[in-house]
Amino acid sequence: MKKVLFIALLVFPMLAVAQAQLRLPAILSDHAVMQANAKEKLWGWGSCTIPVKIICSWSPSDTISVMPAKDCSWETSVNTPQTAGGPYSITFINGRQRIVISDLLMGQTWLCSGQSNMQFNYTWGDLDAGNVLQTCKNNSIRFFELERNFGDYPDEDCQGKWEICDSTTMKSFSLIGYFFGKDLFDHLHQPVGLIGSYWGGTCVQAWTPRQAFRDTTLRRMAEDISPVSWAPVAYSTIYNAMIHPIINYTIAGTIWYQGENNTERPLYYGDLFKALITNWRKAFHDIFPFYYVQIAPFNGYPGINGALLREQQATALTLPKTGMITIGDLVNDTTNIHPKLKQAVANRLANLVIKEMYEGYGLLPYQPHLATMKIDKHKAILTIASYGKLSVKGKTIQSFQIAGADKVFYNAQAKLEKNGSIVVTSPYVKDPVAVRYCFTNAAVPNLFDTNGLPLVPFRTDRW
Repeated sequence: MKKVLFIALLVFPMLAVAQAQLRLPAILSDHAVMQANAKEKLWGWGSCTIPVKIICSWSPSDTISVMPAKDCSWETSVNTPQTAGGPYSITFINGRQRIVISDLLMGQTWLCSGQSNMQFNYTWGDLDAGNVLQTCKNNSIRFFELERNFGDYPDEDCQGKWEICDSTTMKSFSLIGYFFGKDLFDHLHQPVGLIGSYWGGTCVQAWTPRQAFRDTTLRRMAEDISPVSWAPVAYSTIYNAMIHPIINYTIAGTIWYQGENNTERPLYYGDLFKALITNWRKAFHDIFPFYYVQIAPFNGYPGINGALLREQQATALTLPKTGMITIGDLVNDTTNIHPKLKQAVANRLANLVIKEMYEGYGLLPYQPHLATMKIDKHKAILTIASYGKLSVKGKTIQSFQIAGADKVFYNAQAKLEKNGSIVVTSPYVKDPVAVRYCFTNAAVPNLFDTNGLPLVPFRTDRW
C-alpha cells in the first residue's frame, strides 16, 4: 500500500505538469490593435479537460467560457468596444494557468501584403520620406510583421509581434504600409494597426489558398511557372505560413502591391489574382475591401508583358469592394523595378480608401480613364472620364500608339481639344482601327487631370 501511495505521489505531479499549456497565437499579444465595433475572434490552445475563461477589461462582468476541443484548440468571439481607443486588456485563464495581454487599442486594422514594393522599407533609400524618422513616433500606430515562412500545409501560428511605431520599428516596416496608416490616423484620429505580410520576388500563386486550385484551369496556370532561387513558387506555400495563421483576426481591409514576378505569363494573372481575392475573403469569412497598386513602369520585362499584366490587374475591379491606383508617373528610374516614391503611392491608396470607406467627402481620388473612341477618317477621337479637363506636362503628349487593320502600331501624335477630347493620328496610318496609351513596359504618362492624377494606361484592341 505504501508503495502504491508513493507511486501515486510521483505520478500525479507529473500529470499536472504534462497538461497542455495555455497558449495564444502570436497576433493576440501585447500592444495589438483590434478592430473597433466588431465581433473579434479569440483563439488559442489549452488543456482539453478545463474550460478557458476570458475576461475583457472593457466588459469585466461578462466572463466568457469555452471548452477546448480534443486537439486542445479553442475558439470564441467577443464584441469589441464601439468607440475606438484604449488601452484595454484581456485575461485568459485555463485552470491554474493565466495569460494577460495588455495595452490593447481599438481602431482600424489593415493587412499590407505583396512582394518587394510593399516590403520596401526606409533602409532601402526612399526619395520622398523626408525627416520621417524624427516625426513618426506615434503610440496609436502599431505594426505586426510576419516573419518569412512557407509550407505545404496551413500553419496555425506564425512568428511576429506587435510593436509601437517609432523611429526604430518604422524603419524596418513597409513604407507604403506606414504612410497609408499615417494618412488613416490623420483622417480618423483613431488607432491604426498594420499587419505586414510580404516577401520580395514572390508570385501570386504562392499567396493563394489551395482550395482555389480545385479548378483545373487555375491549377494548370499556377503550375506553369519557372522556379526561382529566392522564394517558393508552388501554389499556396506562402499563404499557408503567412496568411492562414491570421485568418481569424478581424481586419478592415487589405492593401496589395504585387505582380512583377508574374510577368513571365501575364495573361494568367487576372484569373489568378481574382482567385486570390475571392479565396482570401472566404478564408476570413468576410468580403473585406481590397485595394491594390498597378505595377510601375520598368524596362526589364520581355515584350510588352508589363503592360499586359497591368491590364490583367484591372480585371479584378469587376469584384465587389475593390479599388486600384495607377502610379506610372511616380517612377524616377524605369531601369529600377523598385520605384522610390513610396509616400506618394501610399497617399493615393489612402485617399481612395478614405473616400470609399471613411467618408472622405472632400477627396477626389479617381483617376482619369478612357470613356469612348470613335474614328473620323484618319483620326481617332478619344473622350476621357476625368475631373476637369486634362493637361499635359511637357511640350508634347507622349506614349500614344495607333494602328490600322494590319495591327502594326506606330508612335502617334496626340492633341488635346478645347472640349477635352484627344485626337490621335499618324502619317503612317490612314485608316486607324486601334489606339494604345502607355501600353508598353516602361511608358511614363504625362496627361493629368485637375487633381494631378495620371490617365490610366489603356488599349482599345484585344489583339
